[in-house]
Amino acid sequence: MQPILIKLGKIFSTFKQEGFLGGIRKSGHYLGLFFDLIFKISPGDVLIISGGIGDSAHYRAFNQAEELNRHGIKTAVTLQENPRLLKLVDDFQIFIFRRTLETVLTQKVIQEIKTQKKAIIFETDDLVFDLKYIQKTELYKTKMNELEKRQYQKGLGLEILSDAYVENCVTSTSYLAKILEGYGKKVFVSKNKISQKEVALAQKLVAKKQKKQSIKIKIAYFSGTSSHDRDFEQITNPLLNILKKYPTVKLVLGGPLKINNDFEKYATRIERLPLVSREKYYVNLCEADINLAPLVLRDPFCEAKSEIKFLEAGILQVPTVAIKNQTFSECIIDGVDGFLAENEKEWQTKLEQLIENAKLRLKIGKEAQSKIIKDFTVENSHNENYYTFLRKLCKKK
Repeated sequence: MQPILIKLGKIFSTFKQEGFLGGIRKSGHYLGLFFDLIFKISPGDVLIISGGIGDSAHYRAFNQAEELNRHGIKTAVTLQENPRLLKLVDDFQIFIFRRTLETVLTQKVIQEIKTQKKAIIFETDDLVFDLKYIQKTELYKTKMNELEKRQYQKGLGLEILSDAYVENCVTSTSYLAKILEGYGKKVFVSKNKISQKEVALAQKLVAKKQKKQSIKIKIAYFSGTSSHDRDFEQITNPLLNILKKYPTVKLVLGGPLKINNDFEKYATRIERLPLVSREKYYVNLCEADINLAPLVLRDPFCEAKSEIKFLEAGILQVPTVAIKNQTFSECIIDGVDGFLAENEKEWQTKLEQLIENAKLRLKIGKEAQSKIIKDFTVENSHNENYYTFLRKLCKKK
């Protein structure tokens, strides 16, 4: 019953954020996907069992499955609510649990996997498995309703991570890998990647954009959830200074974001965009000249976040200025394929460089796209150690 109540809480939040028509549209999309993930599953090597089908699942379930399939490991995705889940244990050799809640069904499934001596892998792309981190976030304290909070009461997936039978984990960043190793697990880092469908879409959008010219310079920040208000606050002063200094700059803000009242004096130069489909999101992002990726520095929950904002902008040749933390420092060469900023002065200086130099924006954007196509797509993923490990597990069974 608990997963159903949590899903109802999420549906309520969706309607609250996106309105009646937006809520109907998004819920309808999820219902269709829900049907496919229950009834259209063929036997294979790896089954990714997901606790949801939102943006996190896009990268950590669907894109990961596409990557593994492209490298010869037959992979399917299903939901933890699938009533056929117990029967599917016979059809796969490896089971990756992604953000799953502990329920009577998952307990039975895990026990059956153990009985058949098959492999269980714990997967996460966030610190949601540790309650002490999630409870400190603004999202948990002020944005979630009581039904949504239920999924974090014990730490999301902690019972799987703590199980001695589960020897291996897969995660999205080296920062998270270090924490997971503290649980005595062997950890593989499988970075987030862009799907081939989105690579093709990006190429079309970039070709169209090159034909357009504008004297306005759009600086964009897209917030996928209502949890990023504090992240954006970190660059409030640099952005206010930029808006004051450069009359041709326009600020584009996507998603449910609350901003400082001081921005009101520039209201005519601030464009607010709602949450939209992924395809429309790429259209909106492609129209930007500069992409922003701020996070609260040295906050563990923020430090665990992946480089998605760099990937999505870079595949569109949009240069990114990102927080100078471990994850972004590992993927961005400062001044070559993006910019890194550690404090307000650096944010303003590096934004000014991009605003004042159109050739630099183009150069940085092209370098970013080249890196992402080479290293961060489901086809060019350079993850052979992980694939070899999975293939060996399959042969053991």
